[in-house]
Amino acid sequence: MVRAAIKANPYLDLTVCALDDSASTPVARVHTLAIGGPATGSGTLTLWVGNVRYQIGIASTDAASAIATALKAALDNDPALPFTVAIDTATLTFTAKNKGTVANQIDFAVEITATSVTGTFTATTPGSVDPTLATALAAVFSGDYNIIAVPFYDATSYAAFKTHLDSVSGPMEQRPAIGVFGYDGVLADCTTLTSTINSGRILCAYLRGTKSPAYEIGAALAAVIASEEDPARPLNTLELTGIAAPAISDRLSRSEQESCLGNGATPLEVGPGEVVQIVRAVSTYVHNAQGVDDIALLDITTIRTLDYVRKSCRERVALRFPREKLSSKTPDKVRDQLLDVLFQLEALEIVEEVTANADGVIVERDIEDTNRLNAKIPVDVVNGLHVFAGRIDLLL
Repeated sequence: MVRAAIKANPYLDLTVCALDDSASTPVARVHTLAIGGPATGSGTLTLWVGNVRYQIGIASTDAASAIATALKAALDNDPALPFTVAIDTATLTFTAKNKGTVANQIDFAVEITATSVTGTFTATTPGSVDPTLATALAAVFSGDYNIIAVPFYDATSYAAFKTHLDSVSGPMEQRPAIGVFGYDGVLADCTTLTSTINSGRILCAYLRGTKSPAYEIGAALAAVIASEEDPARPLNTLELTGIAAPAISDRLSRSEQESCLGNGATPLEVGPGEVVQIVRAVSTYVHNAQGVDDIALLDITTIRTLDYVRKSCRERVALRFPREKLSSKTPDKVRDQLLDVLFQLEALEIVEEVTANADGVIVERDIEDTNRLNAKIPVDVVNGLHVFAGRIDLLL
């Protein structure tokens, strides 16, 4: 995840929180590759582990065991390989270095050009029992992190994720954050997952058929979001550098992209130059508390803009009134400052219609707490231009 994030945004301010394997009898993923031979012609063997390529040359008459030994040597030269590799004659056994389900996200593929050489995979044991995400989130609760990417998306993990994001972003903590994870499986499974999560602060980046593991997709998207300073500016077409483009047959059609957007998944597509790009960054929020379809927080720019406005207003009050007395004159002074903040944000095209909504900005003393001011600040966020519709009339 770290490498994927840095590839996507080399100037990222990144913090990493590591988790030990679960103490509840976790299982490591085990995968085997059996090499068949001998070779009757020269060529190459290319092994893909996720989006990382390992390649060896094969000479005519090389035995299967010799090919397997050479491949193991190439794999052992990479300390970043997430598997340990054992060899038994012509069979390589890959065992995940970390137990749990994350290693299940890594796809294997082999391409062989040498005549009479084969490579056969067997998924012996899937990984299971992940560490508790809530443990990591608790460790960073008091920190100020704007975007958090996680590799887990099981029910327990996303429930903890939602709770954490809502807590740090709420009115007491006011250290807002959004969460990101990736998914590369079946579209129907993805949209079912996102509509179940239903959070305005969580994004699911969806790219079907890519060699890149899902956790790398999530990390790359989080890094790209961090590169955009304007909270209201759409992220459409931004490139996820380092993420592998899927085969043409796996790429999403326009109707499938619309299905993603309508169900709270952020679709990714392949643009010019075979680069992976964001179609439109949306949250998983699709229904309100009554179960009615609701687009209020669909675009992730909406919640980020609201967070930005809150931060701007808080900081202005803190700067202008650090040791202020609370008298009958104070509410008007505070209201003037809040309106000034809103007008400046309007000039930056982060909010709009400030004049029209100015009467709705209300600042008044609390009737129970004599040391408190209450403010109501209506915000009309600037939306993104995502759809253009036109009609062409034929003139004869």
